[in-house]
Amino acid sequence: MQVAVNEAIKAGERDSVPVGAVIVFENKIIASAGNEVLKNHDATAHAEILAIRGACNVLQTTVLNECDMYVTLEPCAMCAQAISLARIRRLYFGAYDEKYGGVMHGAHVFRYALHKPEIIGGVSETQCADILKDFFEQKR
Repeated sequence: MQVAVNEAIKAGERDSVPVGAVIVFENKIIASAGNEVLKNHDATAHAEILAIRGACNVLQTTVLNECDMYVTLEPCAMCAQAISLARIRRLYFGAYDEKYGGVMHGAHVFRYALHKPEIIGGVSETQCADILKDFFEQKR
């Protein structure tokens, strides 16, 4: 999770919402990314989407069923659906997102998805939440 946290911090330094994601295969990080929505002028450039693209490229597949994802914030509905479509084995996330989360809140995407990863929420929750709080406090 610390690598995902570092990606989130770098995203914040680029003035993007500080969210970071990492994908692990056979106990090795194969992809990591931070939010690049503003940098890329792309509403879909969430950390999770970028990490999934990177992992699929590394493994030359669209099925990541032997991979685990670590992300600093509960994924939104778009990212949760992408996680399902990629068949990620386990999802570890940090801070809960009551407003935009799509896993434990909002759309509850995995309740209806064809593939549901094992979900472990609240990993390094305080640290992940503080990064977001600090970022938005600076914006006000």
